[in-house]
Amino acid sequence: MSFPQPIGVFDSGIGGLTVVAALRAALPAERIFYLGDTARVPYGGKSAQTVERYSLEIGQYLLDHGAKAIVVACNTASALAVPRLERAFNVPIVGVIIPGARAAVRATRNGRIGVIGTRATISSRAYEHAIKALLPSAKIIGHACPVLVPLIEEGWLNDKITDQAIERYLRPLLDAGIDTLVLGCTHYPLLREAIAKIAGPEVVIVDSAQNCASAVDELLSENDLAAKNGHNGALHVAFTDQSSGFLPVAERALGLRVGGIQIVSLPERK
Repeated sequence: MSFPQPIGVFDSGIGGLTVVAALRAALPAERIFYLGDTARVPYGGKSAQTVERYSLEIGQYLLDHGAKAIVVACNTASALAVPRLERAFNVPIVGVIIPGARAAVRATRNGRIGVIGTRATISSRAYEHAIKALLPSAKIIGHACPVLVPLIEEGWLNDKITDQAIERYLRPLLDAGIDTLVLGCTHYPLLREAIAKIAGPEVVIVDSAQNCASAVDELLSENDLAAKNGHNGALHVAFTDQSSGFLPVAERALGLRVGGIQIVSLPERK
């Protein structure tokens, strides 16, 4: 029996497992090959050229291992590298920016949309450009939140210090009257409850992981790439270096069983 080709998913580290969990829930018949570039994490402070090069190396690795589509489960790489990947590879490429922008436009009532993410994602203005392409009148208030990822990776998902950091980051956005908040980092869904509590019930939270999974589902159907009914899905996880202690935190929070991890080396792209 031949196995269906996998969906290749990558992130700069382990945060993209939030996208994997959403894909597993939405597409249980699919095989998923997740590659976390833990040797070079984080991408948030690196140049656009470096992020492009890393993304091309990972994309080629996933293609060499049979990927039928590539999901860029990293907001920084989605903001800086997706156009280059689309030109380089002859498979569908899905990032997290466009699905998040579409969901934000559907959700907003007053056109004031907040975006939180890494410094690189916010400074790229990728969400702003994507949202304004759909809703030119939108007012986008972006805010970099560099402290949140370390707090998440420390496992402080329900902690007073984390709540204080969220409050400090969100206050300017809330004071600006946003009614929609895009979680522009794949780590942030792990703080969704804490963020929603501080944002309040009037603010719609847009989860990049869930919206990316929905976009992948549509793309596979449109391109006749979806696994046939009856296939048993599977998850294979590889890292480019030993993972940090965040993996158990992510597994518990997401209800995801990762199992064995493969450590791989990526060929450098000349």
